[in-house]
Amino acid sequence: MKTPKKRNIERRTDYKARLILLKSEKPRIAVRKTNNYIIAQYIKSYEGQDKIITGVTSKELLNYGWDKKFIGSLKSIPAAYLTGKLLGNKIIEKKGKEAILDIGLAKNIAGSRIYAVLKGLVDAGIEIPCNEKSFPAEERLLGKHLKDDIQKMIEKIKDKLKWEAL
Repeated sequence: MKTPKKRNIERRTDYKARLILLKSEKPRIAVRKTNNYIIAQYIKSYEGQDKIITGVTSKELLNYGWDKKFIGSLKSIPAAYLTGKLLGNKIIEKKGKEAILDIGLAKNIAGSRIYAVLKGLVDAGIEIPCNEKSFPAEERLLGKHLKDDIQKMIEKIKDKLKWEAL
């Protein structure tokens, strides 16, 4: 009888899903949520060995004008969207233009932060197969449901990221 792998027992890796992603032979974008931040990485696999080409966390938004008094909201939907846009800009700089999404063991919920990252990547120009119905509403991506000062900060960062992509 075959002994299951340790990461499978600990529910940290779904090997069936990983094999499907590896067989596509496309680079993938891994999106993970922590208690404080959103992490997104552009990964290429060589013979089953993963190599992270570039990665960003939502904490990097502090360098682009995210106000430190809103540091607790670096895991919000607007922060996830901007993180995806930032990663998309970095991927384009590295001459990448297509990938597939790897959400790991996270729940697949339409309109969630993971799909906000995906929307940011698509808006940056990365070609990812996806259903646009899964994206959060535009009002939520831009923080229209938040305070006015947060909305202004998000618009300022979005404009700054747009210029850096060109």
